[in-house]
Amino acid sequence: MQLDLAEIEEIAKLLYIRALKLLPDDVKEGFVRLQRTETDPTGRSLLATMVENIAVAERDDNLLCQDTGIPIYNITIGRGVSFDGAALKAAIRRGCERATREHPLRSSVVHPITRRNEHTSCGIRVPVLHIDFDDRPETVEIEMIPKGSGSENGSFLRMLVPADGVAAVKRFVIDRVIEAGGKVCPPTIVGVGIGGTSDLCMHLAKIAATRPLGSVCADPEGAALESELSRAVNMLGIGPQGLGGDSTAFAVHVETAATHITMNPVAVNIQCHSARRARATITPGGVTFGF
Repeated sequence: MQLDLAEIEEIAKLLYIRALKLLPDDVKEGFVRLQRTETDPTGRSLLATMVENIAVAERDDNLLCQDTGIPIYNITIGRGVSFDGAALKAAIRRGCERATREHPLRSSVVHPITRRNEHTSCGIRVPVLHIDFDDRPETVEIEMIPKGSGSENGSFLRMLVPADGVAAVKRFVIDRVIEAGGKVCPPTIVGVGIGGTSDLCMHLAKIAATRPLGSVCADPEGAALESELSRAVNMLGIGPQGLGGDSTAFAVHVETAATHITMNPVAVNIQCHSARRARATITPGGVTFGF
């Protein structure tokens, strides 16, 4: 299968817009679960307001949040797919620019030193692209995640001492959730990366933070840890928007990687309650959109 770059450009554009306007079903279901268990009156009121905001945005074809974020595209290439890597990268950037200009969207991307905004949601090394490969025949999957500053500012990394064990990992995660408080617009999805190198660990935390609710870490040790941390985080009393309650997080998700014998990196990346993402799957039969 030869990738059609004009089609890729259009998909990149549509995914950005869809991600900003349509909340995934698993996140909506997450709100329903939290509403059933929230005991704090203020927390219940805030959850109801958030649910209404989602409904209004979708009914009026409007944005879920004014922060259009840093655009991230995760691309997974299957077997038997032919493409020009540089041309693919350029097509996705054009689609991202078109979404911003044609919709139009507020561009949240600026130069890190001059703070100049090109009003394209693009800049040096942005949009962020991650490319991976799997064994699905003639299949390309593109996931778009707009990562806003509220959640992205809830990012933390610590190079732990292996002798401190898993207790140090738990303590670091809980302390960072407390530190972030209401600044990350809870209820959140708390992504935790454990292992690898410093950069891989932070990438794992972001993968964890943007995983669908209800998914489970493939590593049994990671799965057990995310279950324990999910319970612990919702005992902190931070609650929706940090104003108190049981609903601090939809879940804590963990991703792991092998690491060096003398270190144990742990990273936290928090996703806000507007946990936006959109996905397109390309096969010889056409394009399907989802979350």
